Parts: sequence; structure tokens; C-alpha cells
Amino acid sequence: MIDVRRKDSGAFYTPDEVVRTLVRWAVRRDSERLLDPACGDGRFLAIHRNSSGVERDPEAAASARKRAPAASVCEQDFFAYAATTDQRFDCAAGNPPFIRYQRFRGSVRSRALDLCARLGATFSGLTSSWAPFLVATASLLKPGGRMAFVVPAEIGHAPYAVPLLSYLVRAFRRVQVIAIREKLFPQISEDAWILYADGFGKRTNHVSLVQCSEFEPRSSPPRDGDRVSLADWEDWRHRLRPFLLPQEVRELYGRAIRHPQTKRLGELARVGIGYVTGANDFFHLRPSVAGLAGIPKRFLLPAVRNSRSLPPEIVTRRTVDAWLRRDEPVLLLRLGARERLPASILKYLDSAAGRLARTSYKCRHRNPWYVVPDVRVPDGFLTYMSGKTPSLVGNAGRCTCTNSVHAVRLDEGVRLAEVQAMWRHPLARLSCELEGHPLGGGMLKLEPREAARIILPHPTLSLSRREQQRVQDGIATMNRWRHYE
Repeated sequence: MIDVRRKDSGAFYTPDEVVRTLVRWAVRRDSERLLDPACGDGRFLAIHRNSSGVERDPEAAASARKRAPAASVCEQDFFAYAATTDQRFDCAAGNPPFIRYQRFRGSVRSRALDLCARLGATFSGLTSSWAPFLVATASLLKPGGRMAFVVPAEIGHAPYAVPLLSYLVRAFRRVQVIAIREKLFPQISEDAWILYADGFGKRTNHVSLVQCSEFEPRSSPPRDGDRVSLADWEDWRHRLRPFLLPQEVRELYGRAIRHPQTKRLGELARVGIGYVTGANDFFHLRPSVAGLAGIPKRFLLPAVRNSRSLPPEIVTRRTVDAWLRRDEPVLLLRLGARERLPASILKYLDSAAGRLARTSYKCRHRNPWYVVPDVRVPDGFLTYMSGKTPSLVGNAGRCTCTNSVHAVRLDEGVRLAEVQAMWRHPLARLSCELEGHPLGGGMLKLEPREAARIILPHPTLSLSRREQQRVQDGIATMNRWRHYE
């Protein structure tokens, strides 16, 4: 079980063989000074005697001093340290804390973003902590310095990784990303890769991407790898993840994008999240509960609560009837703000379950609390998180949906059957892998903006048998990288 305190601080300590490897990559001479900006228990500092570490957690800092008595350990927020210190280092290595934007907040985030902006890297408020850590660390290197870090695999696709990589290629002669398919940290869902940068004070016009099935200790960074030019990186929306595919597959995909009859999903429909009740168990009733409570049918709307309940192609009235026969909690209590409510509903709202529901965050910030906003009946549904591949499902059953499923509303004159025919094209399935991103546990996640970018090749865009096989191999490759077998 993952320790909650460690999770909140982003502290997941690095395996010893990874530590030794990264220090070997960073340090070239015994006399060089090594910095670990988030030294934790000091395992990086202990490898090289001439080391300095920064750690804000007192217990971890004490452990670091005990593990690495020759090292200098500063107990301070790293961004405050980086903004004020006049010390400079020959190299840096470590595993920066991976704190998502929801927890990376307050004065620490403000200091981090302000410092990075002064250094020429502008992050949005949605950035995770590790990216600003690396920019601030680089700023403390001497000319010609280098650094080697464990980084989340999000460096290959997250929007907030763009300012980081843009800064690095302007600041280093060599920037290398080592993509590792097998997990470095089996106890957490996020994948981890390795970032190596050398020649601080220079610049480069490409990123070197090296693919490895698993981590292997080695004395120096690998020299092989795919050369990803900055122009190609920009063409792929500043994502490195597509370069996990062979060039031939990327070229097939590019040809499909340029085809005059290819559309993006966002050109044919609007994709958005469903409603948020704030208290799902209260607002979604079983038919038996609604009957006992005397809730009139006009206040109940059938709802798709999650993707598991979706059939492969279309939700029909027969689908809904099957849910109701199984007495599933799929009837949304849909009330209007100005409606006169019957006594049965007032009684249900004032029940013990209702009094509990109104204390939830969403409900207590609504007026009236029992009116669920943004309830619509879309033309179709798109799975938000998927295993094998996302599904585009029609809505002939006239259901609404929660925010666990995307709502698809077709533009005027667009027929869902035509969109589904394009959706079945193998290049559309590959597009889901490229436009979405891995969530962990083998799942593929599609945000609305990512879903809108999925390409829908016209059914007449034919592929040869060899090309079809290449595309299928590409899909299998992306599945393996997100651990879906």
C-alpha cells in the first residue's frame, strides 16, 4: 500500500541500480560538484562524495545526512533555494517529486512558476511539480554542465512538458529522452523514463529518443536513438510519444491526415463531459426505489453512468428496458429550479440520504442544491477511459450521461452512422492511441480536446494488405507502451 504522506509529497524513492547509473552519467570526475534538488533520503548523494542536496521534508533531510555524511544537505524549499543561491554545480542527478497540479499549489507553486518564467520557461497552472524542478536545476549548472533525471513518461505527451523541452533544447547541446517500457516503479501506476542533458550553455536542434524494453544499467548514456528534429516534434503537436512508432507508420498516418476527405471528430461533432451530480448514489435511483418513493416518471431520465454499461454500437430502448428489468440505478432525478415539486419528491429530498447529499461539495455550492446542471441528451457517447480502444456509441435510447462518459453532439446534417463507419477505420483507431494518452493500468484516456483531434479517414481511403498490417502493428506497439496486452 502506498504511504499517503509520500504520495502527497511526490516521494517515491529510486531503485539503487537506477541511482548508480544516473550518477555515473552525470559525474565525470571526482572533483565535480553534484546537485540533487530533491534529495529525499540521500541515496543519490551517497554515491558521490562531493554532493549537495536540497530537501524540504525534515525527516527525509535527516535521513539524507545519515546516509550521506560527506554531503551538504540544505533543508529548504528548492525553488526558494534556487532563486537565492549563488552556488553553481558541475552536474545534477535525481528523481524530482511528481506532484500533480491539484496538490502543487500555494506559495511553492508561485515561487516555482515565477522563477521559471524569469528563466524563459512559462508553465501554466496545470503543470506538475517535476517540470519546473528541472528548469530550476538547469539554471544552477556551470557552463558545460549536465544532468540525468528520472522523469514521468508524461514528458512524451503532457502539454506542460512542452515548456520544459523547449527550454532544454535552448539550454543544452544534447537532450536525450530514454523511453523505458517496463515500469521503474512497479508500486505506482505512472510510467517513468529518463532524461539526460549535456553541454549547458549551448543549444540543439533535435531531441534524441531512445527506446528500451526495460532499464539496463550502463556506464554512459546510450548514443543510439531516433533523432527527432524540433520541426518534426512541432508537427506532432510537441509530443514525443508518436515517435515510438516506426517511421513508415507515422508516414501512413500523415498521408491520412492530408487526404482531402479525412475529417477530425471535432469537425463533425462537439465532444464534452456529462453532468456532475455531486452525490451519484442519491440522484441515480433504481426503478424499485423510485416506485416505493412515488417519484413520477416525468422527473426521471435514463442515464449512462459509466462506459461499462455501454453496448458496442448503440444504446436502444431495448437496452434501457434491460437496465430497468435488472433494477439498476440508472434513473437520474432531474428537477428544475422553478418547478413545483410533488410531495413525494420533497419527502425524498428531505430523507436522511437527501440531507447527507446536500452536504457534498457540489451540492452545497448549487442553488437549489438538488438541481443537477448540464443535463442533456446527446447523439452519442464516447468512452472516456478505455482498455482495448475507445468506443463511439449511438444514443437511440434517448439517455443522458455522467462525466464518466463523453457526450457527443453531432453538427447539423451529420449522421452518426457515417461517423461510426469512419470510426471503424484502422487509422482512426491508431489516432485514438496517438491523440489520447496512457492513464496507467493499461488504460487510454481521452480528454475532450484530444477526442476532437481524432482523425476519421473516409471509408474509401484504402490501405494495402501490407499497410493494414503495419497499422495494426502500430496499434499493438502503442498498446504495449501503455501496458494493455
